[in-house]
Amino acid sequence: MSVVEQYARAHIVTDEEDPGAVPVVLRYDPDSDPRAIRVRLPGEPEWTFSRALLERGLRAPVESGDVRVWPCGRVQAVVELHSDNGVEVVQFETRTLLRFLRRTYTAEPVRT
Repeated sequence: MSVVEQYARAHIVTDEEDPGAVPVVLRYDPDSDPRAIRVRLPGEPEWTFSRALLERGLRAPVESGDVRVWPCGRVQAVVELHSDNGVEVVQFETRTLLRFLRRTYTAEPVRT
């Protein structure tokens, strides 16, 4: 197994009307960068950040550069993404992110 790709539903937190759950793609490619994960939101560029940041952020608030992650209650987690265009605040079910992280640790780079 090499690339891990998981489709998830998340809520974009906004001060406008709640758009409901949106599709999000979580991706891990150990051949490209074994320490990084990618998150793709609808209509946004793909975000790449540390897998360790996501993992630590499920237990306590953490940040690195333009990305912040923190637990939100017992069953949700928030990923905050800062760019020149503004801030995206995305709320996930923690179990979805845990399932994805578990799968990334079983993925191995393709050996040729």
